[in-house]
Amino acid sequence: MQKTWNQARRGKAKPLKKYKLKKTCIVIAGPTAVGKTAAAIAIAKTFRTSIISADSRQCYREMNIGVAKPSAEQLHEVPHYFINSHSVTDVVNASVFEEYALDSVQEIFRQNDVAVVTGGTGLYLKAFCEGLDDIPAISDAVKSKVKEGYAAGGLEWLKNEIRDADSDFFAHGEIGNPHRVMRALEVKLSTGNTLQSYQHQQPKQRPFQIIKIGLTLPKEELNHRIEIRTDAMMEAGLADEVKSLVHYRYLTALQTVGYSELFEWLDGSLDFNTAVARIRTNTKQYAKRQLTWFRKDKGYQWFSPFDQDQLSGYLLTTLAK
Repeated sequence: MQKTWNQARRGKAKPLKKYKLKKTCIVIAGPTAVGKTAAAIAIAKTFRTSIISADSRQCYREMNIGVAKPSAEQLHEVPHYFINSHSVTDVVNASVFEEYALDSVQEIFRQNDVAVVTGGTGLYLKAFCEGLDDIPAISDAVKSKVKEGYAAGGLEWLKNEIRDADSDFFAHGEIGNPHRVMRALEVKLSTGNTLQSYQHQQPKQRPFQIIKIGLTLPKEELNHRIEIRTDAMMEAGLADEVKSLVHYRYLTALQTVGYSELFEWLDGSLDFNTAVARIRTNTKQYAKRQLTWFRKDKGYQWFSPFDQDQLSGYLLTTLAK
């Protein structure tokens, strides 16, 4: 992509310096392993700007290999926000991210007209672009009850509970995502209302332009990339990283693909090869859910990460308006 942008600046498109740029956030979304990091870095380098990560796990200092953080070299190339910014013991959620990201983008705008926001956590991107729904605070007692139930019974317990408490979410919600199921169950138990009943808020207007880019690949190609990434994580020492975090295993941050399966291996519930196979399978299922989430938002323009000319042309045209 960098070559494409350089060509544009040499005369194939209107030079960037001639644009009267509005304050703009370029949002790059898509499923895991599709190539968001490389695309975001190329675009950020073009505008000599910074990146705000919208990944719910890369913010944790203690988690590295299993969350596919940008490499040390990539972090050196472009300043990143919300990478290694928190501990797994901190409370981090979409509301925390919204406040953090809005503060960060204003900091970036003091030096630049463009900021890049990238990640695969749909709720975090929604919070940044539109704001969050006004859901009443959940009591600590309800949170503890749900967390303890999940720790004891796993995802199957959550599915059974949400099926009885909120049949609509069970039928149409992300029941394969334990964080979303826990949230839906907490809301129902605490308020008596369903999570969906609070999800009709008008989007908040942000004081900057937002350009939404979605990256996607054919299913077979994406699945192959996921398999390669999983193998690379294992070779890089993911099993040892998980061992070092075993005393944190019941924290929300660690209830995630790549870690949960290896905790089961450490418990003796799974053999090693089965645990790794489940990481591959669960990651593919997660990627499918990510695509379903993002495709509901008609504001995204979709590209292959390899369609460099089309993507750069679209951004240049949009910025020129």
